[in-house]
Amino acid sequence: MRRSHKRWSDLSARQQAAILTLASVELSLTATAATDLWCRPAEQVRGSKALWWPLLLVQPVGPIAYLTLGRVPSTG
Repeated sequence: MRRSHKRWSDLSARQQAAILTLASVELSLTATAATDLWCRPAEQVRGSKALWWPLLLVQPVGPIAYLTLGRVPSTG
């Protein structure tokens, strides 16, 4: 049985807005996590930085996991 795929133009305005909103949140989370991982010293990252990079690509779990669990809280 073959499914018919919806095109962007087939979606309602509400569905399009929801997709764009969720995509922008996901992109923002990923960009924030990647920037933080790039700039943060290895001593302030839980685990290996090399292991966090591919995990950032697992959407949306990777960036959220890094931002909540992967960083050592600063004591400043």
